[in-house]
Amino acid sequence: MQQLVAFDAGGTSTRAVIMDRTGACLGYGHAGSGNPVSSGIFAVQASLRTALQRAAQQHGQSGSGYSSAIIAMAGSSVQTFGKTFADGLSDLGLQGRVVIESDLLATFFSATYHDQGYALVAGTGAIAARIRAGQLDAVADGMGWLLGDAGSGFWIGHQVVRAVCAALDGRGPKTSLCVPLLAALGIDPDLPPLVQGRAAAAQQLIDAVYELVPVELSQFAPLAFDAVNGSADGVAQDILARAARALSTTLSAVLAPAVIGPLVFGGSILARGSALAAYVEEAAGGSAIRVADGVVGAAVLALRHAGTTIDAEMFARIRRTLADLRSA
Repeated sequence: MQQLVAFDAGGTSTRAVIMDRTGACLGYGHAGSGNPVSSGIFAVQASLRTALQRAAQQHGQSGSGYSSAIIAMAGSSVQTFGKTFADGLSDLGLQGRVVIESDLLATFFSATYHDQGYALVAGTGAIAARIRAGQLDAVADGMGWLLGDAGSGFWIGHQVVRAVCAALDGRGPKTSLCVPLLAALGIDPDLPPLVQGRAAAAQQLIDAVYELVPVELSQFAPLAFDAVNGSADGVAQDILARAARALSTTLSAVLAPAVIGPLVFGGSILARGSALAAYVEEAAGGSAIRVADGVVGAAVLALRHAGTTIDAEMFARIRRTLADLRSA
């Protein structure tokens, strides 16, 4: 029986699954980053290769003879690097065509086999999509840290840093965010109070933050959630409330009365922020299905491209057999 390969190539990790045309998953493997923008093409190719080799090892095969492959990755990567990957994957043992798909579709199809509905993903970045006839019909935001990604991990982390800076020099209210942020950056809060008129801790904070790549500010997003849960910090509450409103606005931009279907949430921000997610759900007028990653959806996309019609039974088989492999 023909075997297919599906990759869910994310910014943190790359996952590969080998399956047959019935939707039975036969091997699963994971590796490093699958984002060519942040990690580079060659690093991503290595991740794809390693993930597939591990999946083939679990399956007990040599890693060759696959009739086709799907790679689900971030939208900008699809446009910029799609052909490059399609031309450069022959050493993975793939004999058929390679199709690059959006990770948004993989997120959506990880929750449902129906071909229309909505997805909202908020991790390092933030983007919403309307899916119609199994394709992206409309997207909003996902424009990166400089132009958008409102409500994302980067956005929240940026607001945390700004709030602490304002608190340290008296422009903003005091906040419990100061202590954990300074600690995360290795800054002693008990430094001499002033250096050339500025709080010494504030100056070290400025220096440390400007040494970071902008998207690395997303690492500070969890501090806002911790502050809300631990001390009901008003500044942190305001940051998360504004993030929730921003994500709701992004989702609202793709909602259409003619498209009725599931709402799917993905990404660490929506997974961690139950109150934040609840706000977005309420604003959208429905409950969402949450998914941890897009590997099930990548498998669905691979089968769809192979001409297979996905029904409830096959979707359940994909999820069940993949879960068994991941827990092995």
